[in-house]
Amino acid sequence: MDPSEVASSAAIEHLRWSLTDQVGPITFGRLIERFGSAQAALGAGVRQLESIEGIGPATAEAIARSRDRADVACEVALAARHGVRIICRDDEEFPAPLRHIPDPPICLYVRGRLEPTDALAIAVVGSRRSTLYGREQAYRFGYQLAQRGMTIVSGLARGIDGESHKGALAAGGRTLAVLGNGLASVYPPEHRELADRVAADGALISELPMTTPPDTGNFLPRNRLIAGLSLGVLVVEAARRSGALSTAARASEYNREVFAVPGRVDSDYSVGTNALIRDQHAKLVTCADDILDELGEVGQTLRGTDEETEAEGEPNLFHVQPTLSGDEQAVCAKLDHEPRSVDQLAAAAGLPESRVASTLIMLQLKGLARQLPGNLFVRPGKR
Repeated sequence: MDPSEVASSAAIEHLRWSLTDQVGPITFGRLIERFGSAQAALGAGVRQLESIEGIGPATAEAIARSRDRADVACEVALAARHGVRIICRDDEEFPAPLRHIPDPPICLYVRGRLEPTDALAIAVVGSRRSTLYGREQAYRFGYQLAQRGMTIVSGLARGIDGESHKGALAAGGRTLAVLGNGLASVYPPEHRELADRVAADGALISELPMTTPPDTGNFLPRNRLIAGLSLGVLVVEAARRSGALSTAARASEYNREVFAVPGRVDSDYSVGTNALIRDQHAKLVTCADDILDELGEVGQTLRGTDEETEAEGEPNLFHVQPTLSGDEQAVCAKLDHEPRSVDQLAAAAGLPESRVASTLIMLQLKGLARQLPGNLFVRPGKR
């Protein structure tokens, strides 16, 4: 990859802040609030930095030194060698769900491709040390949900995470892996092949600089991204102190749904999962349809249509035709029972692929489009 393709000018400005010591998402948000943009904040002196909440004189000095010494060019060159792009909140590709959490990442490193349809995502998380039952359920839910058009989000870890990715890939669906290390390496190392498959049919994602090693301190912040990217979090198997429980807690904070698969009552691996259900912090689910039932109109659309509606060839979510924008009318007119990709629909409708992809999300929510495995789309009424 050419370094010029790695990051936009806005992403370069954000990247300097991402590489600056003592500036995390919260402090960066305060900088933007105070100065208006990442670029404007780069020109702030020490005295101006001191005016930011949480930044005292010593911290302001440290931030100014680190900001000015950050080797942005080296980071961009390293990302290019690994086929990684760096995006920021000002970039169109930046995931919409992450824009609305309290602490969105300054930058995202992406190997693979993000799609607007990834907003229809469910996170599947659980323990690294897992039972055969847990791994089977993670694979099963990953497969079933991806088959219905959901993107599966997880952390590429051993155990539950890895199996959920594998299930989604087996269904021909999309999956996103959020890592707790830089994308110059894969952790755990035995998941290198799986990481390549995820990148080919989804994306590997991190907010950490390229060479950041895996560290226990990275995983709680990573978990907030998994929760933030998703409509809901499914906990498949979790011990009493599993990191998956922190992901579930973040999901609740972000007003996402929390689901849990019940486990054996005498298994240490299911103590945390069963407690979520017992304390009514999670909804008990046994199959993908249980999750879709809780997602309202989105879930109904992804479940498809009932037999009577299929016979009539009409979507079952609306008794009258919903109001459509110009783009929605153009794309809807090109949908039929023959599966078509985003680029095919874009060519047929005469619209940019990015606009067609975002339009398809709205059409799905209105019951007028259905996503199939392989990121293909049809008019509802065809399974």
